[in-house]
Amino acid sequence: MSEKPKGFIPVMLTPFKENGAVDYDGLTKLTELYLQAGAAGLFANCQSSEMFDLSVEERLAVTKHVVNVAGGAVPVVATTTFGGAVKEQADFVKRMYDTGIEAAIIITNMLAGELEADNVFDERVHLLFDHTPGIPFGFYECPEPYKRILSAAQLKQFVATGRVVYHKDTCLDIELVKAKLAVTRDIPSFGLYDAYMVHAVESLRAGSAGVSCIQGNYYPELVVWLCKNYDNPSAAEQVKKVQQFFIDRMDVMHHVYPTVAKYFLQKRGLEISTFTRFRAGEFGEGTTKKMDTLYTEYQELYQVMDLHLTP
Repeated sequence: MSEKPKGFIPVMLTPFKENGAVDYDGLTKLTELYLQAGAAGLFANCQSSEMFDLSVEERLAVTKHVVNVAGGAVPVVATTTFGGAVKEQADFVKRMYDTGIEAAIIITNMLAGELEADNVFDERVHLLFDHTPGIPFGFYECPEPYKRILSAAQLKQFVATGRVVYHKDTCLDIELVKAKLAVTRDIPSFGLYDAYMVHAVESLRAGSAGVSCIQGNYYPELVVWLCKNYDNPSAAEQVKKVQQFFIDRMDVMHHVYPTVAKYFLQKRGLEISTFTRFRAGEFGEGTTKKMDTLYTEYQELYQVMDLHLTP
């Protein structure tokens, strides 16, 4: 993260076998798919990974497996806070950091309740830092169980400690994203990665280090392409088409997620099951047809735009 590449950081899925066990062979193949697509890093053990439905030992094992498969090719980050006393959360941060991740990710809703003030959250973040000397951190504005958005002032003070290198932003507000970028732009070790593809190009142009979005669990190559070409004058029309492609298909990619993403990757030839522990809704015939249509549209986009990407 320290070089702040304009890149894509996948929010990784966790493949499961049909009996519900973690499919580590499938996880290897999935990790390799992200790497082959050109991912700049990997976010393991996140919401897309069904982290709340993994046991403590599975969270550690899944993350360690991703670190091993990546083999240092790109940095790996992973969620490390899941509630409880700060000291207890610090203990798990240390265990997760020992897997080889580059940064321990703090879920912003796990250090303070929804009705607790920002100053309470801020105090607990600094206390967590005190209990984990030398460990780099990142923030993730996870929407579950509730969404706690950091202000620009909060992010500035945390980054200024030198302990924060990564932020996955989910505020959905481009002006707030720009404000956060403005107060952290002089910190070369820090990178903000935007989750909202609706304003991805504007965010990249404003100085974000890249994007970290669920769309990359369908066609990571296309997200990587956008990160590389967002400001390329010769690709301006293509950039507009790709951005609109993401916007127009936002709803279908979020419906019954992450099951639909696993089905889509199956269609791409990845040998994983659609089994999910997280129940996001019924994956019925109607949803299947929408995914089939999305897959056809995805292939047509590559052909029409002559992107020369692996389908």
